[in-house]
Amino acid sequence: MWIGYYILIGAIGLVSMLVSQKLKSKFRHYSKVQLRNGMSGAEIAEKMLQDHGINDVKVISTPGMLTDHYNPKNKTVNLSEGVYHQRNAAAAAVAAHECGHAVQHAQAYEWLQMRSRLVPVVSVASGMSVWVIFGGIVLGASTALGYWVAIAGLVMFAFGTLFSFVTLPVEYDASNRALAWLKNKHMVSQEEYKGAEDSLKWAARTYVVAAIGSLATLLYFALRVMGSRD
Repeated sequence: MWIGYYILIGAIGLVSMLVSQKLKSKFRHYSKVQLRNGMSGAEIAEKMLQDHGINDVKVISTPGMLTDHYNPKNKTVNLSEGVYHQRNAAAAAVAAHECGHAVQHAQAYEWLQMRSRLVPVVSVASGMSVWVIFGGIVLGASTALGYWVAIAGLVMFAFGTLFSFVTLPVEYDASNRALAWLKNKHMVSQEEYKGAEDSLKWAARTYVVAAIGSLATLLYFALRVMGSRD
């Protein structure tokens, strides 16, 4: 069991690493495409929020690279240093994408609401699920109770998998909102728009890999649990 698990996790990790490296490469490339309007990522974000009538969300700088995120609890668009201050296609894409989440929040986008409801459950279950599954399989060798313990672990892990898939429409929708705004408001040139679109495309693929990896792991564990009952 352990060997198969490590092979699966290794394969998923390798694909994830390759996609992540490609994303960083794209970000570096489009960071060299300077915006003709001269606006920084922070200014792009503030303009998008303003255009959508959102006045209660702050745009702030956060340390790190590609650490950008929207926090619905305190209503802040957190832009990494390389996005907040820079004036290029990559910064514009990321800033507008994070504001896309703020727009989703303001408009009560159903997939974002669903993901928010899952957060408390996933935060508790995700760290325990694998150990519960392993413990159940071990117990299953000597007692019927082990099988149901493993099933409980699978249910816990399934919430994490569900969260990964619910995240996909949230991320793709935020990117679509960002690109539509950048284009319709003439915030970027045609070349800059292509850079922004390509950057967000690769960012979205990191979530796709994560979701597929979570599903593959869930199915692997399910087969092991069912097999341990025979």
